[in-house]
Amino acid sequence: MPNRDLLRQLSKDELIGLLEDAAKNWLAHDGLWFLAVEEKFGMETAIELDRRAWEQFTVIEARRIMRRLGIEPGGGIPALKKALQYRLYAHLNVQETIDVDERTIIFRMNECRVQAARRRKGLPDFPCKPVGLVEYANFARTIDPRFRTRCIACPPDPHPEEYWCAWEFTLIE
Repeated sequence: MPNRDLLRQLSKDELIGLLEDAAKNWLAHDGLWFLAVEEKFGMETAIELDRRAWEQFTVIEARRIMRRLGIEPGGGIPALKKALQYRLYAHLNVQETIDVDERTIIFRMNECRVQAARRRKGLPDFPCKPVGLVEYANFARTIDPRFRTRCIACPPDPHPEEYWCAWEFTLIE
């Protein structure tokens, strides 16, 4: 068990900073792992292994968010909107959720830390769509199994300047 007494001594801003640092550390580890696999086995294998890991991680993340925030399974659009705000990515990236109708929302990643770093280095967009397909679909289905997920755009697909990727979540009755 972590030293909760030590954490209780910190201010709210310090705790938020620790959470942001933890999210950055998680993303840094994910990126370094990916680069090591890519170097040894190539991009195609690295993406396949990353996809397989995300198939499971996204379910674990969704369940922990649900448990922590008291989100009941089958909570539909309100539950998914709430849970998306608490993913680790939400502490690093700029994202938005757009209400389409009572059964559909669109989630957009407007600023992506990974893609922005690649752009600064003059690298092409990271082709994250194969991972995103399982990541977002499994996350949404963990929140509510009635969700169907559709990719609107995700690299290597072309995308507008205002977002990197966009996902449509529709509740099927």
